[in-house]
Amino acid sequence: MANYNKVILAGNLTRDPELKYTSTGMAICKFGLAINRKWKTETGELKEEVTFVDIDAFGRQAENIAQYMKKGSSILVEGRLRLDQWDDKTTGQKRSRLGVVLDNSQFLGSSGGGGNRMDGGEGTAPRPPAPRPAPTNRPPPPPPPTDADGPPPEEDDVPF
Repeated sequence: MANYNKVILAGNLTRDPELKYTSTGMAICKFGLAINRKWKTETGELKEEVTFVDIDAFGRQAENIAQYMKKGSSILVEGRLRLDQWDDKTTGQKRSRLGVVLDNSQFLGSSGGGGNRMDGGEGTAPRPPAPRPAPTNRPPPPPPPTDADGPPPEEDDVPF
Protein backbone atom coordinates (compact mmCIF):
# COMPACT_ATOMS: atom_id res chain seq x y z
CA MET A 1 0.00 0.00 0.00
CA ALA A 2 1.35 3.42 -0.94
CA ASN A 3 1.83 6.10 1.72
CA TYR A 4 1.80 9.85 1.31
CA ASN A 5 2.15 12.42 4.08
CA LYS A 6 2.03 16.05 2.85
CA VAL A 7 0.38 19.12 4.36
CA ILE A 8 0.10 22.62 2.92
CA LEU A 9 -1.28 25.34 5.21
CA ALA A 10 -1.52 29.12 5.11
CA GLY A 11 -2.33 31.09 8.23
CA ASN A 12 -1.11 33.49 10.90
CA LEU A 13 1.28 32.87 13.77
CA THR A 14 -0.55 32.62 17.11
CA ARG A 15 2.54 33.56 19.13
CA ASP A 16 6.11 34.69 18.59
CA PRO A 17 8.31 31.81 17.38
CA GLU A 18 10.38 30.05 20.06
CA LEU A 19 13.94 29.32 18.91
CA LYS A 20 16.14 26.83 20.78
CA TYR A 21 19.33 24.94 19.94
CA THR A 22 20.18 21.31 20.64
CA SER A 23 23.47 20.35 22.26
CA THR A 24 24.82 19.66 18.77
CA GLY A 25 23.90 23.17 17.57
CA MET A 26 20.76 22.28 15.53
CA ALA A 27 18.21 25.11 15.56
CA ILE A 28 14.61 24.20 16.44
CA CYS A 29 11.79 26.72 16.08
CA LYS A 30 8.31 26.03 17.44
CA PHE A 31 5.31 28.18 16.59
CA GLY A 32 1.55 27.97 16.40
CA LEU A 33 -0.47 28.60 13.27
CA ALA A 34 -4.12 29.68 13.10
CA ILE A 35 -6.03 28.81 9.93
CA ASN A 36 -9.40 30.50 9.46
CA ARG A 37 -12.31 29.08 7.49
CA LYS A 38 -15.41 31.14 6.69
CA TRP A 39 -18.66 29.91 5.13
CA LYS A 40 -22.35 30.68 4.87
CA THR A 41 -25.00 28.35 6.23
CA GLU A 42 -28.13 27.42 4.30
CA THR A 43 -29.93 30.27 6.09
CA GLY A 44 -27.28 32.76 4.93
CA GLU A 45 -25.63 33.12 8.33
CA LEU A 46 -21.87 33.75 8.15
CA LYS A 47 -19.87 31.25 10.23
CA GLU A 48 -16.18 31.11 11.05
CA GLU A 49 -14.01 28.27 12.31
CA VAL A 50 -10.39 28.48 13.44
CA THR A 51 -8.00 25.52 13.47
CA PHE A 52 -4.82 25.75 15.52
CA VAL A 53 -1.76 23.74 14.45
CA ASP A 54 1.64 23.41 16.11
CA ILE A 55 4.58 23.65 13.68
CA ASP A 56 8.20 22.54 14.21
CA ALA A 57 10.97 23.89 11.95
CA PHE A 58 14.63 22.86 11.96
CA GLY A 59 18.00 24.22 10.83
CA ARG A 60 18.36 27.42 8.84
CA GLN A 61 14.61 27.64 8.25
CA ALA A 62 14.05 27.69 12.01
CA GLU A 63 16.49 30.60 12.38
CA ASN A 64 14.90 32.55 9.52
CA ILE A 65 11.38 32.11 10.88
CA ALA A 66 12.48 33.18 14.37
CA GLN A 67 14.28 36.22 12.94
CA TYR A 68 11.65 37.50 10.50
CA MET A 69 8.28 36.30 11.82
CA LYS A 70 6.27 37.37 14.86
CA LYS A 71 2.80 36.89 16.30
CA GLY A 72 0.22 37.71 13.61
CA SER A 73 2.61 37.25 10.65
CA SER A 74 1.22 35.34 7.67
CA ILE A 75 3.06 32.28 6.40
CA LEU A 76 2.52 29.38 4.02
CA VAL A 77 3.99 26.10 5.23
CA GLU A 78 4.56 22.76 3.54
CA GLY A 79 5.38 19.79 5.68
CA ARG A 80 4.35 16.42 7.01
CA LEU A 81 2.11 15.31 9.87
CA ARG A 82 3.74 13.82 12.95
CA LEU A 83 2.03 12.25 15.94
CA ASP A 84 3.82 12.83 19.26
CA GLN A 85 2.87 10.47 22.12
CA TRP A 86 3.90 10.60 25.78
CA ASP A 87 2.76 9.75 29.31
CA ASP A 88 1.49 12.71 31.35
CA LYS A 89 3.68 12.95 34.45
CA THR A 90 0.94 14.36 36.68
CA THR A 91 -1.98 12.07 35.71
CA GLY A 92 -0.11 9.09 34.24
CA GLN A 93 -2.42 9.11 31.22
CA LYS A 94 -1.23 8.58 27.68
CA ARG A 95 -1.28 11.86 25.73
CA SER A 96 -0.82 12.63 22.05
CA ARG A 97 -0.52 15.66 19.80
CA LEU A 98 -0.75 15.89 16.03
CA GLY A 99 1.61 18.51 14.61
CA VAL A 100 3.43 19.47 11.42
CA VAL A 101 7.15 19.14 10.72
CA LEU A 102 8.03 21.94 8.31
CA ASP A 103 9.74 21.15 5.01
CA ASN A 104 9.32 24.48 3.17
CA SER A 105 7.80 27.84 3.98
CA GLN A 106 7.02 31.12 2.32
CA PHE A 107 6.46 34.38 4.14
CA LEU A 108 3.23 36.07 3.08
CA GLY A 109 2.24 39.72 3.35
CA SER A 110 4.33 42.78 4.04
CA SER A 111 5.20 41.89 7.65
CA GLY A 112 6.69 38.55 6.59
CA GLY A 113 9.39 39.78 4.24
CA GLY A 114 7.59 40.08 0.92
CA GLY A 115 7.09 36.46 -0.04
CA ASN A 116 10.62 35.04 0.13
CA ARG A 117 10.64 31.28 -0.32
CA MET A 118 12.38 29.32 2.41
CA ASP A 119 13.37 25.86 1.18
CA GLY A 120 15.23 23.28 3.19
CA GLY A 121 18.98 22.96 2.95
CA GLU A 122 21.53 25.56 1.99
CA GLY A 123 20.71 28.92 0.48
CA THR A 124 17.55 29.55 2.49
CA ALA A 125 18.23 33.19 3.29
CA PRO A 126 16.00 35.73 1.56
CA ARG A 127 17.19 36.22 -1.99
CA PRO A 128 17.76 39.54 -3.73
CA PRO A 129 15.55 40.33 -6.71
CA ALA A 130 16.47 38.57 -9.94
CA PRO A 131 18.78 40.59 -12.20
CA ARG A 132 17.19 42.35 -15.13
CA PRO A 133 18.22 41.19 -18.59
CA ALA A 134 20.87 43.32 -20.25
CA PRO A 135 19.52 45.75 -22.84
CA THR A 136 19.98 44.69 -26.43
CA ASN A 137 21.83 46.92 -28.85
CA ARG A 138 19.04 47.58 -31.30
CA PRO A 139 19.27 50.48 -33.71
CA PRO A 140 16.69 53.19 -33.13
CA PRO A 141 13.55 52.92 -35.26
CA PRO A 142 13.64 54.89 -38.52
CA PRO A 143 11.97 58.29 -38.46
CA PRO A 144 8.49 58.55 -39.97
CA PRO A 145 8.42 59.42 -43.67
CA THR A 146 8.27 63.10 -44.57
CA ASP A 147 6.96 64.82 -47.67
CA ALA A 148 10.56 65.03 -48.92
CA ASP A 149 10.70 61.22 -49.03
CA GLY A 150 7.71 61.07 -51.34
CA PRO A 151 4.10 60.19 -50.71
CA PRO A 152 3.25 57.75 -47.91
CA PRO A 153 2.79 54.14 -49.01
CA GLU A 154 -0.66 52.96 -49.99
CA GLU A 155 -2.39 50.64 -47.53
CA ASP A 156 -1.91 47.73 -49.93
CA ASP A 157 1.84 48.38 -49.93
CA VAL A 158 2.19 47.78 -46.16
CA PRO A 159 4.26 44.59 -45.75
CA PHE A 160 2.13 43.05 -42.99
